[in-house]
Amino acid sequence: MIRYALIFLGGGLGSVLRYAIAGWTQRAADTSFPLGTLVVNVVGSLVIGFLAATLTGPILIRDDYRIGLMVGVLGGFTTFSSFSLETLMLANDGQFGMALLNVLFSVALCLTAAWLGYRFGEYSFGV
Repeated sequence: MIRYALIFLGGGLGSVLRYAIAGWTQRAADTSFPLGTLVVNVVGSLVIGFLAATLTGPILIRDDYRIGLMVGVLGGFTTFSSFSLETLMLANDGQFGMALLNVLFSVALCLTAAWLGYRFGEYSFGV
């Protein structure tokens, strides 16, 4: 039961962080390209890669807390559903180049960030 409570609380925290960071980034960039969502997804991918490497090896924490962080906080923080809708809206508006750019950047950068986070976690703790 504690696991579900941690996921619930973490999801709320992650969602608030996503809203704040993505909104601030989008306003600062002042572009129609969904940069705020891209930044949140890349950061979330970097962090989840790092946590995946460290919280199952060199730093052992209870599964409930690890899942609360990774599924709850980062699940609420990352925004793949928002990415999908924003890409669709770009395409619906006839901005096919921007839609394609969003797909390419999001996939390439998020996979790279997850890999870098994982490697950084391994490096940091000598795994």
